Amino acid sequence: MHPAGETLRRMDAGRRVRALREALLSAGISMSYLAPDSVNNPDLFDDHVDAAVRSFQQSRGLIVDGVAGPDTLRALAEAQFRFGDRVLALVEGQQPIRGDDVAELQRHLSHLGFYYGHIDGEFNVRTRYAVAELQNNLGIPGTGVCDQDTIRAMARVNRAITPSQAFALRDYERLDRSTAALRGRLIALSTGSSELASPHAVDRLTSRPLTEAMVAADIGQRVERILREFGAGVVSRASAYSGVDGGGESVPSLSLDLHCDWLDQQAASGIAAFYWGLPGTGEARSPIGHRAAILLMKELAARTGMDSLGVHGRTWDTLKLSGIPSVGLDLGYLSNRGDAERLADPVFRQTVADSIVIGIQRLYLLEEEDQPTGTLALDDVFRFNPAEVPEERRVAGL
Repeated sequence: MHPAGETLRRMDAGRRVRALREALLSAGISMSYLAPDSVNNPDLFDDHVDAAVRSFQQSRGLIVDGVAGPDTLRALAEAQFRFGDRVLALVEGQQPIRGDDVAELQRHLSHLGFYYGHIDGEFNVRTRYAVAELQNNLGIPGTGVCDQDTIRAMARVNRAITPSQAFALRDYERLDRSTAALRGRLIALSTGSSELASPHAVDRLTSRPLTEAMVAADIGQRVERILREFGAGVVSRASAYSGVDGGGESVPSLSLDLHCDWLDQQAASGIAAFYWGLPGTGEARSPIGHRAAILLMKELAARTGMDSLGVHGRTWDTLKLSGIPSVGLDLGYLSNRGDAERLADPVFRQTVADSIVIGIQRLYLLEEEDQPTGTLALDDVFRFNPAEVPEERRVAGL
């Protein structure tokens, strides 16, 4: 029996498999012999149910294993509602409503320029404020409750307005902070921990094995040192949720996750960036995270000369941080001789760190202040972060 079927059998399989069939159908999965009334034994987790689960997982960017585990069941529960099926509201003392209908509402609000956070399918405080602001602009009571009157009014204006995530990003920054400075912002920073050693190089500074843990930590420390020099606070992702004071902000304005990659193919080489979005379509669920990934990739590719493997939407939990734009960076393949030899050089790692900080700075520049890719220097960044600084800022490569 399929592993998921065995799990369900131990938990009243018949009832749960039948409910799973119905949930898959409600989620839009159309497949022969999936409906309970189309098979002799609807309580059996058969090959048709397995195929339907895999199809649903594929459509949601989940691990495609056919197992109806917690992540898949949670996604199925969120897929049961279509926009307009129910009234959406935030009720004090109750858990926020979640579902595909909420995600669709957030997309509409984003397209109209009222919502600037993650499209995460959760009707939270930011979503309620966006609905209320939209209602006020449409001349209907600003209750923050998305009812049928609000949906009809939204449909009328949606037909005349096209999406513009770049505008949403700029508008969000003007509303969120009327400054281009890094000073006072809080950045969450995490690094990969693999101890798999590259067979091609060792660190030129310490002669230590070249591992993801070593390279990512070293680059992360360099990034943190520069950011702190500009007055930004830096915390780990875990600390960001434990009340750490990062210099005036309790929630990070950006989260970075630094990694190195590994593949048993010498042809695998280059850098890549990831944001919270849907694989395949590339739909950005975090417009600001998407913009940050693009800027970081552009600066890294221009300044390091490494091959750009592009910017990609993913549904990884490391990117889905509530209210925090998040970017994952793969900074090269330690399994590739060329990438490993570059990353073994501390001067090159400093160039990577400089590129990351400049990419972050460009995220917060207004359009008229922004600079072409590869032209902004760290000394220029001080213009946006005025303060007394040590004469000897840092020694490159050390």
